[in-house]
Amino acid sequence: MSGSGSRTAAARTAMDTVWSSVTWACWRHWPTWTGYAAGAFSLLYGALGLYWTAGGDGFPFAPVDPARASGSILEGSRAEVVAPIIAVLGLIGAVVAWVMTRRARPGRLPTALVVFGWAAAVGLTLVVPDYTLIVLVAFAPLLVAFAFLGVPGEQGGIGDILYWHRTNLIIVFLGGLLWAAATLAYQRRVRGACAHCGRRHGGGHGPTRQTLLRWGRWAVLVACLAPLPYEVTRIAWYLGFPLGVSDDFLRMVQGTPGMLEVGLGCAVASAVGGVLTHGLVARWGEVYPRWMWFRAGRRVPPALAVVPASIVALTIIPAGLMLLWTTEARGTWALWVPSLFWPVWGVGLGVATIAYHRRRRGVCHHCGEGHPAVTRAAAPAPRA
Repeated sequence: MSGSGSRTAAARTAMDTVWSSVTWACWRHWPTWTGYAAGAFSLLYGALGLYWTAGGDGFPFAPVDPARASGSILEGSRAEVVAPIIAVLGLIGAVVAWVMTRRARPGRLPTALVVFGWAAAVGLTLVVPDYTLIVLVAFAPLLVAFAFLGVPGEQGGIGDILYWHRTNLIIVFLGGLLWAAATLAYQRRVRGACAHCGRRHGGGHGPTRQTLLRWGRWAVLVACLAPLPYEVTRIAWYLGFPLGVSDDFLRMVQGTPGMLEVGLGCAVASAVGGVLTHGLVARWGEVYPRWMWFRAGRRVPPALAVVPASIVALTIIPAGLMLLWTTEARGTWALWVPSLFWPVWGVGLGVATIAYHRRRRGVCHHCGEGHPAVTRAAAPAPRA
């Protein structure tokens, strides 16, 4: 038995090593493969557009029961109108992505390709999706538990939460991320810069650390103030104050099991996120503080802050923009006005994250440009 356990542990270790190697290889060569991936996404989605144009089932924006509808700007559209546009744009995108994978030279054509690429990235990540992405991020642990333990209540399973209209928006969002990465890499190659870091040999090092820190502080201030209306109204409802809503609406919310608790949880999570956002400009965002005795004084990996902050910034913007065309969600001001500040929140958090990343990045491993990363001096760790 001990020999079998040892072989199993060795197999798991080998699998973990292979998975880490594959993940690192994908991350290391992202400027190369993202162009092909964006082209493949566009080609497949364009083919689906042709299928829907021909009358195929499964058009993800068709009018459905309100319980299974999304808040996308395309929700409720007719397949005979939108599906041909999807087909044309998808096939054009496949050609554009293929051209982007070729040798890049300055000129009018590369400029047009970059404009198309960024338009596709913005449209797919920020305009077409709705609040699905931020809900997926906020309730990811619950969704994982539901997948194994079942969904409580009257819902039949995880499919009643991630139905096709929502799942399609997740796919569209991921396609937009591929287009953003492919366009960024191509744009850097056109400029003659490193596709990984964007630096050019002899082109200077950009804004100083002090300048980036100043920009980051203003951006963090915006990111912390923007969600305050949402947090204040939801906490007030939980405490029994009908702030911005009628008494009848508050009684309806109080009579719906779990609704007040969900609102309070989102408000608290937003406030905690504001505290974590401050770490993008604070010393403890670069060096672990004393109270984390097991890591005190050590350098905080930049990805530990950049990755989650980027995800929240990208997913909170479409959730706010959705309210501009979803008039059904508009009632009294407290139901929709606080969400209109979410795009401002996402932009502020995005700018703060970029400033943090540029302040923390060191020498590029591919082109050798840049200075070694500078970390603020850490306080001495307490003795055990």
